[in-house]
Amino acid sequence: MTASLRLGPLLRHPGPTTATVWVETDAPCLVRVVVDGDVTAAERTFTVHGHHYAVCTVEGLPSGSVLPYEVFLDEDRVWPEPDSPFPPSTVRTVHPDAPTRLLYGSCHTPTGDTPESMVRYGHDMLRATARRLAREPVEGNLALLLIGDQVYADEVQDSMLGFLRRARERDGDEDTPVDEVVHYDEYAELYQQAWSDPQVRWLLSTVPTLMVFDDHDIRDDWNTSAAWRRAMDEHPWWHTRVTNGLGTYWVYQHMGNLSPEDREKDPLWTAVRACEGDAADAVDAFAWRAHTEPSGYQWGHHHDIGSVRVLVADTRCSRALGEGDPSDGSRSILGPQGHDWLDGHLTGGPDHVVIASTVPVLLPHAVHDLESWNEAVCAGAWGRWPRELAEKLRQDVDLEHWAAFRYSFRRLSDAVGEVSRGERGPAPATVLFLSGDVHFSYLARAEHRDSAGDGDGTRTAQLVSSPLCNQAPTGMQRMVHLSLSWPLRLVGRALARLARVPESGLRWTMESTPYFGNTIGEVSFEDREARASWYHCPEGAADALPRVRLRTRI
Repeated sequence: MTASLRLGPLLRHPGPTTATVWVETDAPCLVRVVVDGDVTAAERTFTVHGHHYAVCTVEGLPSGSVLPYEVFLDEDRVWPEPDSPFPPSTVRTVHPDAPTRLLYGSCHTPTGDTPESMVRYGHDMLRATARRLAREPVEGNLALLLIGDQVYADEVQDSMLGFLRRARERDGDEDTPVDEVVHYDEYAELYQQAWSDPQVRWLLSTVPTLMVFDDHDIRDDWNTSAAWRRAMDEHPWWHTRVTNGLGTYWVYQHMGNLSPEDREKDPLWTAVRACEGDAADAVDAFAWRAHTEPSGYQWGHHHDIGSVRVLVADTRCSRALGEGDPSDGSRSILGPQGHDWLDGHLTGGPDHVVIASTVPVLLPHAVHDLESWNEAVCAGAWGRWPRELAEKLRQDVDLEHWAAFRYSFRRLSDAVGEVSRGERGPAPATVLFLSGDVHFSYLARAEHRDSAGDGDGTRTAQLVSSPLCNQAPTGMQRMVHLSLSWPLRLVGRALARLARVPESGLRWTMESTPYFGNTIGEVSFEDREARASWYHCPEGAADALPRVRLRTRI
């Protein structure tokens, strides 16, 4: 055997007649994906910083099919693995009229469900979901949305810490932090440790998966503010870190999000495919340009899965971080190009519209008002001297969600109102925000202030499922519970008014009590109905099956 499978296969973009399979190998080779013993796609690997990858698009598949596949490197079959305890991995194509099920979650720290990690973190919900789906196959359309913090480049586990220490000692690198990922090889190892667990690996090989970054994929609080960026620029290793973080994100996560047609239009994909040797220079130049010119590349991606339109927004890299009056859009969570992209796809027509945003759009009211107040004070609403304190507060307690970008929140609220009123085409039955980030899960039901309020129109809700495998400190849990109290809600509203923050275009109610355990969310769509479920594993051994914690009609 001349080449081996280092990571994958990952089943990525779901199409009506196509399937996309991503792999990493340990040597250059020809990768073949054979579906149901017949349909074949073949691609030669490309190389980035000495690592070898291939993206194979299988075409001509029946719509709505679920078919087993194999992976060959040159002439050797490498997947499925011999004696695997799991069912055969399958490709799954989209059927326009079939029911659709979306799984979603964020914030995944790989632990392998060891006894020590079970005490600290609880059950890994990606592993638990693999066990559930192995026993309970899903009919119809299915996709998994991983909406942020697929890897933690700044909060590494012991195995990754050992890898970093050995690398620093070998290279004599004293200027680079020993406990954070910086170089390309280190990011490659980080993804290896995140996705090589046998249960996680099988899950990602058989469920079409879409991804988007949040802050920890690069660094905690990434692009919180212009002040944050200036502080990071002072670190001598930051240029290397952000270059490799974005470069590996494109390789490991983003290019699999794209349809075959969109991938062929991607300028970096064209450059990488044309490179006869190592494409590191092209990837590095692209990544640094994406950091310094955030409006120059569109990280957001959209998908029509059955009757559901899924819009996966970039709420991190493309942020505009102006420090003046934010009402003109100089400070926005999507940046000007991102807002135009979302506006262009946020239309009527589908039965359901899903906006996947790594950070929640709708927060507990006190937190929402605090973030809006903070943005106003940082921009000078209370004069010059409070700005520095407000900026410190913003970074210390992570005031960086949609409420901290009032221009963006207002623009999204207005767009949702227009869609709900049928002003952008036939009104959908639901508009749902799917989010993670905050390390607790909840449901908030919303409506636009201009709606009739008769309950017969578009139903709007915020669904949060976080984390997949991580924890929330006790102090944070107490603060979240306090933020739901009426006294703090009144304090938040008063602060916002004192900073002249206008009322939001959306009003919402927190329907469920925040849950701080590991969860994975699921939304099932059929015709114009939608049901939301949250699965958890509150107890049991490492092989326990997940249970439904909450299920409700949206």
